[in-house]
Amino acid sequence: MRAHFALTSIKLLHTLIWAFFAGCIVAIPAAALAGRFGWAAALSAIVSLECAVVAANRMQCPLTNWAARYTEERTDNFDIYLPLWLARYNQRIFGTLYVLGMAAALGLWLAA
Repeated sequence: MRAHFALTSIKLLHTLIWAFFAGCIVAIPAAALAGRFGWAAALSAIVSLECAVVAANRMQCPLTNWAARYTEERTDNFDIYLPLWLARYNQRIFGTLYVLGMAAALGLWLAA
């Protein structure tokens, strides 16, 4: 029972952190569109820090390693409350959105 509670807690925490960073990625071009380039830069710095942590951990969230201690399951979403397809393609989807959002923010900043 304790392992189940630990895994559930990690999955919930991981999902909340994921939602925060996904929100930051979506907010970067929105902030730039609103002319809030300081906000766009701050959001970009936050996401860049997260990218550095993931890169330093062999391209996976450190919470994945933590969750793995409590289950033998290894599906792409064993450690987070996301649909399987989204967990599987998360880095590709949000990496692309991040790069496109940064390009849009840079373009808007240069045009301002």
